[in-house]
Amino acid sequence: MEYALFLGCTAPIRGKHYESTARKVCEILGVDVVDVPDFACCGFPLANASAEAAFLMAARNLAAAEEKGVGAMMTLCSSCAASQVHVNREIRSNRKVMDRTNEALAEFGKHYTGSIEVKHLARVLWEDVGVDAIKAKVKRDLSSLKIAAHPGCHYVKPGEVHDCFDDVEDPKTLDELVAATGATPVSYEDKKLCCGGAVLGFEEKTALAMAKQKLDLVKASGADAMVSICPFCSVMYEANQGKIEEAYDVEYGMPVLYYTQLLGLALGVPEKELWFRMNSVKPSEMLAKVVIE
Repeated sequence: MEYALFLGCTAPIRGKHYESTARKVCEILGVDVVDVPDFACCGFPLANASAEAAFLMAARNLAAAEEKGVGAMMTLCSSCAASQVHVNREIRSNRKVMDRTNEALAEFGKHYTGSIEVKHLARVLWEDVGVDAIKAKVKRDLSSLKIAAHPGCHYVKPGEVHDCFDDVEDPKTLDELVAATGATPVSYEDKKLCCGGAVLGFEEKTALAMAKQKLDLVKASGADAMVSICPFCSVMYEANQGKIEEAYDVEYGMPVLYYTQLLGLALGVPEKELWFRMNSVKPSEMLAKVVIE
């Protein structure tokens, strides 16, 4: 399996441990990743300001992946996946859209025929690698861990854009991926709640209140840690956790791991290569429950 690895904007700056551990687990699981230096922003942040510009930005990335000679693109960010899956679907299903898009892409020396499949990393692991294959590679016992999975908004929504590979009202694939590591996925109320990241730039108080609501529920579940598959969701729940604690006079101490860190732990990746030191909330108590030789 070979995929063009789309890092997006947030992961290389605020989630380097996500990128590093994603590369490591992909290597172990036989997922070949190809870097495409010509990749740029997916367009998602501009969608409300200029749908046309956002569409063209995503299409340009698809063309860049196609130029590289791969058949698929794998994203680390849920919003990057949603943006480019949507644009890809529109181009492939409507010849007029494809022609109009290529006319615009020609100004950048690009052309796109619609050959690229776009998937989020978690979907690649669940659908293309498979839960059973992951279980077969597990080397560490994580059965003592309780993990609250946060699927986020754009990983499975809109359902029709993502081929309805998961239930948008009751998503289960991320819980199944957590269970594949040997850890226990924890059920908690209102799992579908948004992290609040979409409004952080213009209404911080509301964004923090939204993140607090989820943190309250995860804390009440008794989870040892929370797992995210989107760099901006992690920004909200982890990087801003201290700000939320200060604003609301609460204390969580809730580690927020990238799924790739949890998976790498299960696969036997050395602890120093999982970059837990880059997590804002150190998962020391969680790690104390795991035998690491």
